[in-house]
Amino acid sequence: MLLDHGERILTSAKSIFDNTGVKISVKIAGIHWHYGTRSHAPELTAGYYNTRFHDGYHPIAQMLARHGAVFNFTCIEMRDHEQPQDALCAPEKLVRQVAMATQKAQVLLAGENALPRYDEYAHEQIIRAAELNVDGNSGDSKMCAFTYLRMNPHLFQPDNWRKFVAFVKKMKEGKSDHRCWEQVEREAEHFVQLTQPLVHEAAMH
Repeated sequence: MLLDHGERILTSAKSIFDNTGVKISVKIAGIHWHYGTRSHAPELTAGYYNTRFHDGYHPIAQMLARHGAVFNFTCIEMRDHEQPQDALCAPEKLVRQVAMATQKAQVLLAGENALPRYDEYAHEQIIRAAELNVDGNSGDSKMCAFTYLRMNPHLFQPDNWRKFVAFVKKMKEGKSDHRCWEQVEREAEHFVQLTQPLVHEAAMH
């Protein structure tokens, strides 16, 4: 039913936006709770037929490929060990499965974060996930886009903003950039200083 719904919506959207230059992107929920179980009950409840013995994301990726749409996935910043262990959460494994499904179906993958995170651990996780290194050798593959969600006054606190500017710089330069975070932060300081008046104004509001 979910796949049929996707086909109907994408067919309609494509008829409207075809030849306009608009790129259609489809948000797929990152349901990582109980991913470590055999049944994957939360995913099944939401309509994603993904179990230990059935890949539920490859058919979705194939559908999006047929319509030339982007597979937009969430929880890119999460790491398995940070989640409640009693819930058998595994966002990293889920992201890896989705990345493999999109590569197999030859559909573009975009990502976004699920939670408000301003620390370097989350930034590093996003950068790693964006490289689509699912089999130990990512080659030239990478996410086609990343959307940073949950921008709020906390982001504009001086330390958080400094880390965020360095993160954006690191994302822009991609996997060819082998510098440490400290060096990137030092080089990003110029942009931090330039944006300081705007950041101060945003933090006040």
